[in-house]
Amino acid sequence: MSSNSIRILAGNSHPALARLIAKRLGTDLANVTVSKYSNQETAVTIGESVRDEDVFIIQSGCGEINDHLMELLIMINACKTASARRITAVLPCFPYARQDKKDKSRAPISAKLVANMLSVAGADHVITMDLHASQIQGFFDCPVDNLYGEPSVLRYIRENVPDWKKAIIVSPDAGGAKRATSIADHLDLDFALIHKERKKANEVSRMVLVGDVTDKIAILVDDMADTCGTLGLAAKTLMDNGASAVYAIVIHGVLSGKALDVINNSVLTRVVVTNTIPHAEKKKVCPKLDTIDVSAVLAEAIRRTHN
Repeated sequence: MSSNSIRILAGNSHPALARLIAKRLGTDLANVTVSKYSNQETAVTIGESVRDEDVFIIQSGCGEINDHLMELLIMINACKTASARRITAVLPCFPYARQDKKDKSRAPISAKLVANMLSVAGADHVITMDLHASQIQGFFDCPVDNLYGEPSVLRYIRENVPDWKKAIIVSPDAGGAKRATSIADHLDLDFALIHKERKKANEVSRMVLVGDVTDKIAILVDDMADTCGTLGLAAKTLMDNGASAVYAIVIHGVLSGKALDVINNSVLTRVVVTNTIPHAEKKKVCPKLDTIDVSAVLAEAIRRTHN
């Protein structure tokens, strides 16, 4: 075991998760001040020595994404110039993960740009969770640990969904079929798929269900819920096809725009998200929201990386 100790730094994106992770590791968060000058420049002050330490910087891709990404890059660089032995960027939700390919001409591959920026800033290692596309790991030259929320999702279904043995796992689009079939196999349940036709990004026009959900509890599984238009329409499609109830389990609950109104007005019984993105304030407005805590997974990854 290395003689250097773990130093956990947190940016402003998700301090609550950082505190949970530090608590599970039996340590305190390092003294870091991240503020802005009056001209909106980000200023970072690291208030204790990180020389020859194993530094983990926790910053999720949420809220004011560009500000938080810049904070992370400056913190990595500050630790690098302060002679940290190794710097690991812990990104529970990877920013710009959806821009991972050229889906039309002249489109940028922004996820690759973020990977380059992290490497240039001085990150030696990246820990993230449920990447939108696992190929993003290949954008980095340093090691990337892509943790999976699936075991936490399985535990939640077994413990919190009544009559889960009569359920059916549903993927709201073809892209998530692999994730949904994996969960269905582990729980020994049937699987259904919804095919959606998009008119333009973030707007779904028509949905077609493939599979039989009659008198079953439908559990929608996806990696990310942004405006929740897809989830709302998918839930309606499932109820129209005879499902008895619809749950949605999502790893990254971005929940932007009118998402909370969509959930409240939808036929969804419950929408379950992990705490890779903060949503404590949103739960007050939306009683259907429930949380899976993934701090244990991230803390264990940090501990094993260190040892």
